[in-house]
Amino acid sequence: MTKKTGRNDPWSQAKRLAARTPESRNRYVDFLRAVSICAVVFGHWLMAAPYVDESGIHITSMLEHQQWTRWLTWAFQVMPVFFLVGGYSNSISWQSALGKGRTYSEWLQVRLQRLIGPVLPLIVMWIFLAAGAQWLGMRPEMAKVASQMALIPIWFLAVYVIVVVLVPFTFAAWQKYRFWSFGILVIAAAIDDYLFFAADLTSAGWLNYAFVWLAVHQLGYAWRDGFMAGPKLGLAWVIGGGAVLIGLTAFGPYPISMVSVPGQEISNSLPPKLSMLTLGIAQCGLLLSIENPMRRWLSRITPWTAVVLINSMIMTVFLWHLTASTLAIGGAMLFNDIGLTVQPGSGTWWALRPVWIFVYLLALLPFALGFGRFERSAAGTQIHSSGRLVAGAVLACAGLASLALNGVVGGQWLGLQAGALILPFAGALLAGINPLRK
Repeated sequence: MTKKTGRNDPWSQAKRLAARTPESRNRYVDFLRAVSICAVVFGHWLMAAPYVDESGIHITSMLEHQQWTRWLTWAFQVMPVFFLVGGYSNSISWQSALGKGRTYSEWLQVRLQRLIGPVLPLIVMWIFLAAGAQWLGMRPEMAKVASQMALIPIWFLAVYVIVVVLVPFTFAAWQKYRFWSFGILVIAAAIDDYLFFAADLTSAGWLNYAFVWLAVHQLGYAWRDGFMAGPKLGLAWVIGGGAVLIGLTAFGPYPISMVSVPGQEISNSLPPKLSMLTLGIAQCGLLLSIENPMRRWLSRITPWTAVVLINSMIMTVFLWHLTASTLAIGGAMLFNDIGLTVQPGSGTWWALRPVWIFVYLLALLPFALGFGRFERSAAGTQIHSSGRLVAGAVLACAGLASLALNGVVGGQWLGLQAGALILPFAGALLAGINPLRK
């Protein structure tokens, strides 16, 4: 009797799915989703610069130690690409729902299940880790920093869920006004930055979480409808966005780094600024200028199988990659600070980066394989009202935003932020989200 092998391994499963992909699917959308998230993961791992000296552990970033590395963020800050892809995908799914006579509630409930469901196990994990660490004697400050580091990715989820909630309105605006719906958001982002810098209304800057990311999302609609196709048009967006970005950073108050640098007063990303929008415009133009040759390449089975495999666990990889690296650093501290006593920025430090990234990858694998099933959980058959779904999404996002900024540690029950921790689960319950549902 011949023994069958390799039939149920992840690659074989992905290959079977890849073989069933219809020709009409734009595979470049899936490719960009996978590449953008992988770039974020690699960028975080590359720039992380924890080290130990006689005073203890220091959690720092390479952006603090060597200023030239801040230019690298122009390549690794690719969240705009994910919002571009989101606009394209949401356009297809919303149009499909309308064509099949499905309601907003039916459409939104499925989207929320896929977006909010996978983050709940991560929060549960950090409740146990932070409470357990403090019970074992870890100082609350250290537990707080660890959870803040690990939960950085969920800021994106908090913003993106709200963007998804608004899809019927933003898509209707695109259909009626086309690029005017994008331009109005660009103008709003510029005015918001003016209020932030010139009028010293720093609290107004948080509105750009809506203006900037909704503007990039509108470009996804434009891409779907063929308004950004071809190398000439794509390069025009590159030149326009790049020229404005260079002007803003060279002559304006905007720093070079496209991610926050500890100790730096102004951040291009917290909250997002006009500079982030221009970076997104340039990145989107560049990537869309090479769409046709990339789609031809992705018609081959091997690269397309790799894309299918990565996308099958992409949200899990994104959500858990900093938890994996945080726990790996904690493990190194337990083993006599192995690898943590090298001065960041030295030749030895850079030579060890591939080793550390490999260690982080090994630490991530069990999380990716073990928790990947939560992003494939099914939505419930009972459809809730749109008001209930929207309220649940807002509650969940409020909690996610607070946890992304402050971590899970606080002065409440078990040394945790009980109020902020309750919100994502309350929102999920209200919206009928169950990550355990198959």
